[in-house]
Amino acid sequence: MATFDRNQASRYAGSRAEAGLYDAGLRAYMLNVYNYMALGLGITGLTALGTFMLSVTTNQADAAAQLPNGMMLTSLGLALFVSPLKWLVILAPLAMVFFLSFRVHKMSVGAAQSTFWIYAALVGISLSSILMVYTHQSVARVFFITAASFGGLSLFGYVTKKDLSGWGSFLFMGLIGIIIASLVNMFIGSSAMQFAISVIGVLVFAGLTAYDTQQIKEMYYAGDSDVVAGRKAVMGALRLYLDFINLFLMLLQLFGNRD
Repeated sequence: MATFDRNQASRYAGSRAEAGLYDAGLRAYMLNVYNYMALGLGITGLTALGTFMLSVTTNQADAAAQLPNGMMLTSLGLALFVSPLKWLVILAPLAMVFFLSFRVHKMSVGAAQSTFWIYAALVGISLSSILMVYTHQSVARVFFITAASFGGLSLFGYVTKKDLSGWGSFLFMGLIGIIIASLVNMFIGSSAMQFAISVIGVLVFAGLTAYDTQQIKEMYYAGDSDVVAGRKAVMGALRLYLDFINLFLMLLQLFGNRD
């Protein structure tokens, strides 16, 4: 009986040790995801600010064009936001995110990370235009609101025992609806429709933040090689990065103050 008890204790101790190793590995994996995402957001923010500063001038002699709101653009600003090059600024991040999504499984971890950083910088160039539309104070305020909301939603997705996989199809349909409605509103220009899109968008991307966090957590497998785990971390960071950026833009449309 004493031998049986010792064997039982040994098995339980082994299970606890394995669970501890799994939890430690999962925490390290999720920390990588959040670190990559945070660095991506930092690159986007700095690139947006730098592009804005290089594109706008207060010196009449350096101005190449003037916007309706009185803001003066440099030659770089004219090229990025007025000339046909603006379509490259708009579409390049979209092309890059598709490239990363379809090619990441063939990339080294370093190449996947570098592609993600380049994508984040391209998004920063594209988003620099919001600093020409909204006051800098309101952009900063909405950013912190987004950060707090995102943190709470992602924490919920990480710790909840509720299976959120059933949300996937509903959230995907909502996302498609937002895209279609936004394209239609580009031609209609309805402020009421834009308000509705923003409200629904906040709900959809709030749900996606929790859903994606749980999905990324469940992607973790203790037996993955460092390369596979690294690729998963980059793709997880990309998903959460997109959730954050889109949630920020939707909240900015609702609460941002225009110049």
